[in-house]
Amino acid sequence: MKREDAINLVLLLALLATPFIAQAMGETFTVTLVTRITILALAAVGLNIALGLGGLVSFGHAAFFGIGGYAAGILASHAMSGEPMLFGFEGSNQMPVVWLAAAIAAGVVSLAIGAISLRTSGVYFIMITLAFAQMVYYFAISWPAYGGEDGLSIVLRNAFPGVNTMRPMEFFLVCFGVLLAALIFSALLRSSRFGAALQAVRQNEVRVASIGISPMPIRLTAFVLSAMITAVAGALYADLNRFVSPSMLSWHMSGELIVLIILGGTGRLMAPVAGAALFVVLEFWLGGITERWQFFLGLILLATVLFARGGVIGLLAGKERHG
Repeated sequence: MKREDAINLVLLLALLATPFIAQAMGETFTVTLVTRITILALAAVGLNIALGLGGLVSFGHAAFFGIGGYAAGILASHAMSGEPMLFGFEGSNQMPVVWLAAAIAAGVVSLAIGAISLRTSGVYFIMITLAFAQMVYYFAISWPAYGGEDGLSIVLRNAFPGVNTMRPMEFFLVCFGVLLAALIFSALLRSSRFGAALQAVRQNEVRVASIGISPMPIRLTAFVLSAMITAVAGALYADLNRFVSPSMLSWHMSGELIVLIILGGTGRLMAPVAGAALFVVLEFWLGGITERWQFFLGLILLATVLFARGGVIGLLAGKERHG
């Protein structure tokens, strides 16, 4: 087993074991904290497909995260009120249905955004994805039917078959299961022919085009898949807080997701988990010491970029080459 594979396994087992230990000690809040790490890691897994494998620095993934959150909130509110939605669709409080709706909605929106944004590159791509995300953000603010800028409450968490999602431990296990599935999908994608083509496009687009492979469909597919996974994370995040608001669509959220990947190690399989764990722990620990905890997070991020380009995973794995 490679050193990085061993680190990945230990990190995953630690994420799974921590809530059990915390519950045995009566620390329910820690279970919720680890659940938040798990959900943010899931969102970053989605972004890592576009950013880590495809080299697409998207500053608009908060739009997909928020779309997932609003899918959970809107479906839950209509399920409770019994009122039909647009085109006669009924609401639902079943998580699998919510996740599917969130993924489809984000997939459709990302297909439109990607078809336009991917005609550019570099800073232009960053700015266009940011612009689209801000458009979705302001649309949510001006949508009074679902709370506008005040947001939308979810009275009860959406349900999962055979699980009491109102219990913190059981809800964590649902989130962990989805994260594990996303990590397996990401690993399979990375090792597939599509993943090889995506990484080749990231490294040299002109050379890939010269052998008859069109970069645009490859990048667009990766962008859409990335958005769909991030949307599922948004739905879980809304269920965790039992509340969804336009803040989930803010560009700050996009920035946080990018920070998670940089802290963990861009392009590495478990970078989202390592980055999310470090970010949430620093937020909780430093936030208890000072209100200006973001300043110290900035220093850590700066040190990572300058001295540990492989992030936490790269630092622990040493000079071992990753795929």
